[in-house]
Amino acid sequence: MKAQVHRIKNAYLSHFKNKEFISSFLLSFLFLVISLFVSFFASNYALDKASNPVTDIILSNTRVYDVDWAFIYGILIFWICTGLVLLNEPKRLPFTLKSLALFIIIRSAFITLTHIAVFPTHEIIPTTGFMSYFITADDLFFSGHTGLPFLMALIFWDEKVLRYLFIASSVFFGVVVLLGHYHYSIDVAAAFFITYTIYKISERFFPKDLHLFKNGTDSVSG
Repeated sequence: MKAQVHRIKNAYLSHFKNKEFISSFLLSFLFLVISLFVSFFASNYALDKASNPVTDIILSNTRVYDVDWAFIYGILIFWICTGLVLLNEPKRLPFTLKSLALFIIIRSAFITLTHIAVFPTHEIIPTTGFMSYFITADDLFFSGHTGLPFLMALIFWDEKVLRYLFIASSVFFGVVVLLGHYHYSIDVAAAFFITYTIYKISERFFPKDLHLFKNGTDSVSG
């Protein structure tokens, strides 16, 4: 345990002594904050402009299940665990945060283009409490609950255990949003394809951060 703490401490000291790493980390954090604001306004816009619901081959043939606990607190636990994984290796932070921000920005654009109302029968998300500010069922296309864990799987693809855990999480949350009728089936299915494209864009846009992710501060000093 002490050896692990010592390793993490040395990793942070090494990375945060590097000016280029600090600059990249701060930029990634700022990008993420901006993306969250954009997502907030996009969700409100989509809710305000929502038209009518449509039929769905899955939702029209299944009853609604009480899965709000998984939809809200399941994803919260997921991000806490993912955050611990990221904090364990500071070199992972810039590329991951920038990829997350890019995902959120692109998803916000899709949200503003698609104004279909939520399916008529759906589990009601509590409108009180801390998590109600961050999780809604009004931003439909495409599913963030499905796409974000899959994005993590793509980012950590070389780490076999994490890859399969993230893929399993993506499938799990995809099932959850369908059982609760929070998303249409196309929102879930499309999330995998769009997320893969977002990851490839991240590779192209942030090559130095990707190299840093795989190699540490030695890669940014050059």
